[in-house]
Amino acid sequence: MPKPIRDHLLQVLLDRSSDYLSGTALSSQLGCSRTAIWKHINELRADGYEIEARPNQGYRLCNQPDRMEAAEIKALLHTKSFGQSIRYYSSLDSTQTAAHQWARSGAEEGALVVAEEQTAGRGRLGRSWHSPAQTGIWMSLILRPPIPLTLAPQLTLLASVAVAQGIEQATGVSASIKWPNDLLLEGKKVCGILTELRGEQDQIDYVILGIGINAKGVTHEWPEEIRERATILPTTKRKWRRAELTALILYSLEMLYQQYMDEGFAPIRTQWEARSSMLGERINARTGKGFVEGIACGLNDHGALVVTTSEGEQHLLYSAEIERQA
Repeated sequence: MPKPIRDHLLQVLLDRSSDYLSGTALSSQLGCSRTAIWKHINELRADGYEIEARPNQGYRLCNQPDRMEAAEIKALLHTKSFGQSIRYYSSLDSTQTAAHQWARSGAEEGALVVAEEQTAGRGRLGRSWHSPAQTGIWMSLILRPPIPLTLAPQLTLLASVAVAQGIEQATGVSASIKWPNDLLLEGKKVCGILTELRGEQDQIDYVILGIGINAKGVTHEWPEEIRERATILPTTKRKWRRAELTALILYSLEMLYQQYMDEGFAPIRTQWEARSSMLGERINARTGKGFVEGIACGLNDHGALVVTTSEGEQHLLYSAEIERQA
């Protein structure tokens, strides 16, 4: 699929940000007229990109906004396949829905859907996900793992470790993991992970890893019920951009995914448990079969949460709503 001229132009400007590039050189490289180059330069300026134009020298990218454009992410990627194919939307109902459609039409493993805004973002158990424009990372990654259906939940745990690693590398902030799919800062949710799949019998066709991160913005504009339980990544001395954080997460995801394929779940479990916020804590768990109270002890070989009750009974939780006991 040919790259749109605007995307190709932005990629060139990002790659050569220290150089002036003439309209003639750009039109030759992109295979379009100088008038088309001028038109797309103005579109980029309207989107917040500061592009200097000098007579007899050409154009140079001076400053860029914090955007999730495909070219922005790719300019920072160090992966072999994850994120090398990206579909970017300024606004979308849900990156999960778009990723399912792309996967069904044959998207390769590692293909990524990103959006600046989701108008109908969704989380686990059918909940809605607040996804305002230009404040978060709303993305869905397509995987085609050669594993049984029963092991698919392990990918959620793997993803939570990868996101925590990316956040720490970009911001210096350590997020803790709440089983099975949330990342927390000071007890409030900063990221949610939604794993969906399609398959037949014991064979996975594809998995969609949906990742939503409250990266920036102002929480006082959120609905009150969200403010009580969610937060954003804090401002740090080190300036970071959402595209950079996305690229770091994709790199961690690819590295951990390859380790998982080579060595199995054991090393992922060790890393997950090291970042868990609840191990050793007394919890309440609401499952489809009722309530379980006890101490969260760790993960079993399949990724289920092991809970030991006061009577010494062990329960394996594969799906539950977890809260710490007061």
